Amino acid sequence: MHGTPHIVSDVMTHTVAAVGRGANFKEIVRMMQEWRVSALPVLEGESRVVGVVSEADLLPKEEFRDSDPDRYTQLRRLSDLAKAGAVTAGELMTAPALTVRPDTTLAQAARAMAHARVKRLPVVDGHGRLEGIVSRADLLKVFLRADEELAEEVRREVVSYLFPAPLLPVRVAVRDGVVTLTGRIRDTSLVPAAARLIRAVEGVVDVEFDLSGPARQT
Repeated sequence: MHGTPHIVSDVMTHTVAAVGRGANFKEIVRMMQEWRVSALPVLEGESRVVGVVSEADLLPKEEFRDSDPDRYTQLRRLSDLAKAGAVTAGELMTAPALTVRPDTTLAQAARAMAHARVKRLPVVDGHGRLEGIVSRADLLKVFLRADEELAEEVRREVVSYLFPAPLLPVRVAVRDGVVTLTGRIRDTSLVPAAARLIRAVEGVVDVEFDLSGPARQT
């Protein structure tokens, strides 16, 4: 019944800036500036992702550049202090890298990003080799689907199953991603299920109903 969910390979960026373990601090900063990104995958061997170096990994060098942290700060921020003295991507990176596969659904990728509080994820094949990168902006691309495309999927995947013999034809209209169903149906108890299924259609912003049940007998 359900349409095939969009997956990471549908929206990911294939051309990716990355660095090797030995890349030095200034090289990393320069590449971030040139590519306008806040993080870079770190590779070794045959493009295998071993970590990610981000702006957050670089900032301790500036933060502790002219400071002498007290004992409490030293104990509480051992990792940051280590990175303040690091000079290569291998020393600076966060490892192991959090990655996703190309066939990961967009919902799964979004949950992984939210849980880890990151803005992008390297996309790797079954051997851990870099294939692309997916960002928060990429995951939002599904909301650019055309209204008529959404309407057709809702008719095909939801209305035709839940309301196969309506008293009056159920009309599906979509405007700016908001789906509206209008008509008269035999069983109004199915409306909550319809709402859940329609909201699960990728690209749907919201759903509204103007559905009525059978006329009461007098």
